[in-house]
Amino acid sequence: MTETAVYAAGGVVWRVVDGKLRVLLIHRTRYRDITLPKGKVDPGEMLAETAAREIFEETGIRVALGVPVGVSRYRLPSKRTKIVHYWAAEATDAAIRASAFIPNKEIAALEWMTPKKALSRLSYPVDVEILENFLRLVDEGVLRTFPIIALRHAKALSRDEWQGTDAARPLSPRGKKQAYSIVGPLLAFGAQKIVSSPAVRCMKTVAPLAAAVGRKVDKSSLIGQDAWEVGESDARTVIGQRVRARKAAVLCSHGPVLPDILSELALATGTLRGSYLGSASALEPGAFSVAHLSVDNPGSGIVAIETHTPKV
Repeated sequence: MTETAVYAAGGVVWRVVDGKLRVLLIHRTRYRDITLPKGKVDPGEMLAETAAREIFEETGIRVALGVPVGVSRYRLPSKRTKIVHYWAAEATDAAIRASAFIPNKEIAALEWMTPKKALSRLSYPVDVEILENFLRLVDEGVLRTFPIIALRHAKALSRDEWQGTDAARPLSPRGKKQAYSIVGPLLAFGAQKIVSSPAVRCMKTVAPLAAAVGRKVDKSSLIGQDAWEVGESDARTVIGQRVRARKAAVLCSHGPVLPDILSELALATGTLRGSYLGSASALEPGAFSVAHLSVDNPGSGIVAIETHTPKV
């Protein structure tokens, strides 16, 4: 992130009503314009976390982010560049019923409308471009997705600093901060199911997330480094289970094992393998890659893949 830029994030919030697609636009009070929900990054936030928070704050609707649908850039009156990252985000019936939105000094009204009408009503060309990106997903039939998230454990004590077994090596003070910092962004993607290598550094990385969602962590030596080093790891079995489940899942593992996890994910979904797999698996400690798969047809390939790195 460059210092001169202002970063923000938001979403194209959508729902299906009586078999017809509707998208949500907001009428802003102060600017008297019609736009997509978005807002600036708070200190320490990662972009996905910002998007989910801003959508909730502006609409009252809690969403899980889907596929990224583009980045808009424009100049502010201050001459700084504003860079806004957007995701598709389905509004479930339950989330809409739970919304406590009332008109306020920032948002005058919310309006659900057809995509065609939305394209003509949006006040800014940069928003129209984002909505057009979103509509390409609709045309391709891959709008409804679920994520499989490959997470590298947070920073651990080095082998030189630790006298015990490698599997028992704990997180460093920085690693502990990373483990808490990624809870928000992982929740933004709807993370619920958590599968982890049994190594302490992996289990401690996902412990704050498990506490936040109130779920136990499934320990699996099949994605552990000890098993990998003796040729007994089996990412294929774990990936197969998660793809068949068609639910958001986090898989916490190790640097040497992540390429196998991403490769098996490509194979399980019929995705052409390429250099993007190397980029998605070459993660820093505490970083994660989100692979978005079609709920209706997971075998149609990875719809999109994105990588997020903690700021601490």
